[in-house]
Formats: sequence, structure tokens, C-alpha cells
Amino acid sequence: MAKIPEAQNRLFKNIYVCKNCSNKMRADPLKILKGKVKCRKCKKAAFRPIKKK
Repeated sequence: MAKIPEAQNRLFKNIYVCKNCSNKMRADPLKILKGKVKCRKCKKAAFRPIKKK
């Protein structure tokens, strides 16, 4: 199956997962690296990129 770039961007670009509660958030990568973004659910700042299948 062909990968559509628009769909890949929508599903994976700027989406991060909280390492504590597995909540997904869309945020700017620079803000994630600086620790300015906090999880809405558990209020922690530990994120990882979403895994591509």
C-alpha cells in the first residue's frame, strides 16, 4: 500500500506521547525539548515521539 504524505504528516508530525500516562499531545518539538510542555492529564513533562507502525 502506498504511503500518502499528507496522511503521514497528520498522523505522526508533532505528536508526542507522555511517558507516564500514555496521553497523546500535539506540540512543537522545540517546546518539548525545552520542557515547556506539560501533560494535560498528569502534569509531567516527559514525552517521547509517537511510534510509527
